[in-house]
Amino acid sequence: MFLARLDRLRALREFLESFCAQAGLGHDQCLRLNLVLEELFTNTVRHGHRGDSDSPVWVTLSAAGSSVSLTYEDAAPPFNPYGTPPDAPPDTTVKMRKIGGLGVLLTRKLAASREYAYLYGRNRIRLALNLG
Repeated sequence: MFLARLDRLRALREFLESFCAQAGLGHDQCLRLNLVLEELFTNTVRHGHRGDSDSPVWVTLSAAGSSVSLTYEDAAPPFNPYGTPPDAPPDTTVKMRKIGGLGVLLTRKLAASREYAYLYGRNRIRLALNLG
Protein backbone atom coordinates (compact mmCIF):
# COMPACT_ATOMS: atom_id res chain seq x y z
CA MET A 1 0.00 0.00 0.00
CA PHE A 2 1.24 3.47 -0.91
CA LEU A 3 -0.09 6.92 -0.14
CA ALA A 4 -1.28 8.84 -3.20
CA ARG A 5 1.58 11.33 -3.04
CA LEU A 6 4.08 12.02 -5.82
CA ASP A 7 6.95 11.71 -3.35
CA ARG A 8 5.96 8.02 -2.98
CA LEU A 9 6.93 7.26 -6.59
CA ARG A 10 10.42 6.26 -5.46
CA ALA A 11 9.04 3.72 -2.97
CA LEU A 12 6.70 2.39 -5.65
CA ARG A 13 9.65 2.03 -8.07
CA GLU A 14 11.70 0.20 -5.41
CA PHE A 15 8.77 -2.16 -4.79
CA LEU A 16 8.56 -2.84 -8.53
CA GLU A 17 12.31 -3.39 -8.90
CA SER A 18 12.22 -5.92 -6.07
CA PHE A 19 9.32 -7.70 -7.76
CA CYS A 20 11.15 -7.75 -11.10
CA ALA A 21 14.28 -9.21 -9.50
CA GLN A 22 12.28 -11.93 -7.71
CA ALA A 23 10.29 -12.74 -10.88
CA GLY A 24 13.43 -12.86 -13.03
CA LEU A 25 12.23 -10.10 -15.35
CA GLY A 26 14.85 -8.34 -17.45
CA HIS A 27 15.71 -4.65 -17.31
CA ASP A 28 13.65 -3.73 -20.39
CA GLN A 29 10.65 -5.70 -19.14
CA CYS A 30 10.86 -3.97 -15.77
CA LEU A 31 11.09 -0.56 -17.46
CA ARG A 32 7.89 -1.19 -19.45
CA LEU A 33 6.10 -2.33 -16.32
CA ASN A 34 7.38 0.72 -14.45
CA LEU A 35 6.06 2.99 -17.21
CA VAL A 36 2.55 1.55 -16.85
CA LEU A 37 2.58 1.64 -13.07
CA GLU A 38 3.98 5.18 -12.95
CA GLU A 39 1.26 6.40 -15.37
CA LEU A 40 -1.50 4.86 -13.27
CA PHE A 41 -0.09 6.26 -10.03
CA THR A 42 0.58 9.74 -11.42
CA ASN A 43 -2.94 9.89 -12.87
CA THR A 44 -4.38 8.92 -9.48
CA VAL A 45 -2.53 11.74 -7.74
CA ARG A 46 -2.91 14.46 -10.36
CA HIS A 47 -6.37 13.76 -11.75
CA GLY A 48 -8.09 11.47 -9.25
CA HIS A 49 -7.19 13.41 -6.11
CA ARG A 50 -6.17 16.70 -7.77
CA GLY A 51 -2.87 16.62 -5.88
CA ASP A 52 -1.08 14.77 -3.12
CA SER A 53 -3.38 12.86 -0.80
CA ASP A 54 -3.09 10.50 2.14
CA SER A 55 -5.54 8.16 0.40
CA PRO A 56 -4.20 4.66 -0.20
CA VAL A 57 -3.16 3.05 -3.47
CA TRP A 58 -2.87 -0.74 -3.56
CA VAL A 59 -0.65 -2.56 -6.07
CA THR A 60 -0.55 -6.33 -6.54
CA LEU A 61 1.79 -7.99 -9.03
CA SER A 62 2.22 -11.60 -10.08
CA ALA A 63 4.36 -13.13 -12.81
CA ALA A 64 4.25 -16.28 -14.90
CA GLY A 65 7.21 -16.35 -17.27
CA SER A 66 7.27 -13.06 -19.16
CA SER A 67 3.60 -12.34 -18.41
CA VAL A 68 2.68 -10.08 -15.51
CA SER A 69 -0.70 -9.52 -13.91
CA LEU A 70 -1.14 -6.11 -12.31
CA THR A 71 -4.01 -5.15 -10.04
CA TYR A 72 -4.07 -1.45 -9.24
CA GLU A 73 -6.61 0.04 -6.84
CA ASP A 74 -7.14 3.56 -5.56
CA ALA A 75 -9.73 5.42 -3.48
CA ALA A 76 -10.11 8.33 -5.91
CA PRO A 77 -13.54 9.20 -7.35
CA PRO A 78 -14.82 6.61 -9.87
CA PHE A 79 -13.16 6.82 -13.26
CA ASN A 80 -12.97 4.15 -15.96
CA PRO A 81 -9.99 5.00 -18.20
CA TYR A 82 -10.95 2.23 -20.62
CA GLY A 83 -14.67 2.97 -20.88
CA THR A 84 -14.48 4.96 -24.10
CA PRO A 85 -11.85 4.98 -26.81
CA PRO A 86 -9.40 7.88 -26.90
CA ASP A 87 -10.88 10.90 -28.64
CA ALA A 88 -7.87 11.44 -30.91
CA PRO A 89 -5.48 9.32 -32.97
CA PRO A 90 -2.10 8.45 -31.41
CA ASP A 91 -0.22 10.91 -33.61
CA THR A 92 -2.13 13.92 -32.24
CA THR A 93 0.13 16.38 -30.46
CA VAL A 94 0.17 16.50 -26.67
CA LYS A 95 -1.37 19.99 -26.68
CA MET A 96 -4.35 18.73 -28.65
CA ARG A 97 -5.10 15.72 -26.44
CA LYS A 98 -7.18 15.98 -23.30
CA ILE A 99 -5.42 15.59 -19.97
CA GLY A 100 -4.52 11.98 -19.24
CA GLY A 101 -5.20 10.84 -22.79
CA LEU A 102 -1.62 9.80 -23.57
CA GLY A 103 -1.21 7.82 -20.34
CA VAL A 104 -4.42 5.91 -21.00
CA LEU A 105 -3.31 5.26 -24.58
CA LEU A 106 0.04 3.99 -23.32
CA THR A 107 -1.51 1.51 -20.89
CA ARG A 108 -3.93 0.38 -23.63
CA LYS A 109 -1.04 -0.39 -25.98
CA LEU A 110 1.15 -2.21 -23.46
CA ALA A 111 -1.58 -4.37 -21.89
CA ALA A 112 -2.78 -7.59 -23.52
CA SER A 113 -6.02 -7.27 -21.57
CA ARG A 114 -7.65 -4.62 -19.38
CA GLU A 115 -10.45 -4.71 -16.86
CA TYR A 116 -11.98 -1.90 -14.80
CA ALA A 117 -14.44 -2.04 -11.90
CA TYR A 118 -15.51 0.28 -9.13
CA LEU A 119 -15.97 -1.86 -6.02
CA TYR A 120 -16.32 -0.96 -2.35
CA GLY A 121 -15.21 2.63 -2.89
CA ARG A 122 -12.19 1.69 -5.00
CA ASN A 123 -11.26 1.98 -8.64
CA ARG A 124 -9.81 -1.40 -9.63
CA ILE A 125 -7.75 -1.81 -12.79
CA ARG A 126 -6.50 -5.23 -13.77
CA LEU A 127 -3.97 -5.49 -16.55
CA ALA A 128 -2.31 -8.50 -18.14
CA LEU A 129 0.99 -7.53 -19.72
CA ASN A 130 3.04 -9.77 -21.98
CA LEU A 131 6.56 -8.42 -21.51
CA GLY A 132 8.31 -11.04 -23.62
